[in-house]
Amino acid sequence: MCTPCCVSQLACCCGSAACSCCCNCCPKIKQSTGTRIMYALYFLLVTVICVIMMSPTVEDMMKDNIPFYNELCEKMNAGENCKTLVGYSAVYKMCFGMACFFFFFSVFTLRINSSTGCRAAIHNGFWLLKFILLAGCCTGAFFIPQEKIFLEVWRYIGAAGGAIFLLIQLMLLVEFAHRWNTNWSSGVEYNRLWYAALAFVTLILFSIAVGAVVFMGLYYTHPKACFLNKIFLGINGSLCLIVSLLAISPYIQKLQPRSGLLQPGVISVYVMYLTFSAFSSKPKEVVEVDGMNQTVCVFPFNSGSESDKQIVTGLGAVILFACIIYSCLTSTTKRSSAALRVYRNSEPETERARCCFCFGDDTEDYEEEKTTSGQSVVYDEHERTIYCYSFFHFVFFLGSLYVMMSITNWFHYDDHKIEKLLDGSWSVFWLKVVSCWVCLFLYIMTLLAPMMCPKRFEA
Repeated sequence: MCTPCCVSQLACCCGSAACSCCCNCCPKIKQSTGTRIMYALYFLLVTVICVIMMSPTVEDMMKDNIPFYNELCEKMNAGENCKTLVGYSAVYKMCFGMACFFFFFSVFTLRINSSTGCRAAIHNGFWLLKFILLAGCCTGAFFIPQEKIFLEVWRYIGAAGGAIFLLIQLMLLVEFAHRWNTNWSSGVEYNRLWYAALAFVTLILFSIAVGAVVFMGLYYTHPKACFLNKIFLGINGSLCLIVSLLAISPYIQKLQPRSGLLQPGVISVYVMYLTFSAFSSKPKEVVEVDGMNQTVCVFPFNSGSESDKQIVTGLGAVILFACIIYSCLTSTTKRSSAALRVYRNSEPETERARCCFCFGDDTEDYEEEKTTSGQSVVYDEHERTIYCYSFFHFVFFLGSLYVMMSITNWFHYDDHKIEKLLDGSWSVFWLKVVSCWVCLFLYIMTLLAPMMCPKRFEA
């Protein structure tokens, strides 16, 4: 019984067969989806290793629990206590290897329109060989000569790539907000419950946004300090109110009849999250209260025990990496690629209202399946590719740079630890503040675009 399954898994690792799970209880999966998940797992694996490299706690545990740790490090030429394998320089090298891996495949898969060619077969299979290639790229990065020059140059390349990836994230968020509203609004025509769902979710989103403003006004402002917090909270809150009124203004409604409050609700919640994250990332301020120094404008659960700090840091890290993986995977769907102008969709949009509208862009049915003792795989790319292979890898290349900069605290990398991921630095603070404004600007442009380019939107 196990032999066919084992053979199929071996073909997945060493051949061009599509990847699948061993268990036949797993639901069938599309070839395009399985491929993207595998690359995401590669990305996540290297990211976890980078997190470990930035953790002195893990380093201390290795020293205490691995016999002859220092001798082993010297034999590996990793320096005393494996100093070359930990810290920001090690993360830079690991992410350099991962970025080279994805950049190579981005170039290798240029102009692939069919999944039947040899290059497409390599993209969709040979997972063990590609894993060895990824490991080789990451390992080889530790042997780069002129380390100081490399780290200095790579830091600025990483900052530029990370900023571009952040811009893609914001564009995808705006596209997500518009698509959510369009999808659920299409259901109003045949079922009024979709209208109730729209109203209910919109109410929740604005309640969260207003609650966030009140929360930050209470805990992140102080009569004698936190001047920047007061300014940016007022600016961002006002901008969210302005875009909400703009979205339901009569002129915008005439140009975009489906423009409503759901989109500004989504944008407002994300802007408030970025504002909260920016305030949490700002260096701590200390004021004198009753003759004693007191830290002000900090998260209420992050000012006491170490366990509270670890919970906040862990939650922030999960949200950060979930956003990265989501952006990498969804940026290559037909609709998202069209929004980013990488893929021009000439087919008319057909919306079918559903709760899980994020997934299943392609509603076509494919009959051909791989039926083995393991999971069934639907080959959904016989006629054409479902997504742009080259742009898919390029997004992961940019994601590698963004992860590198985020883990090492951008330009404040000296003595940084992963346990202090949310601790203050001015570079992260200003990055997130500017991200709020860019997100709002992108959304406003989507509202005003039909007015500025009427002929294009009429077509």
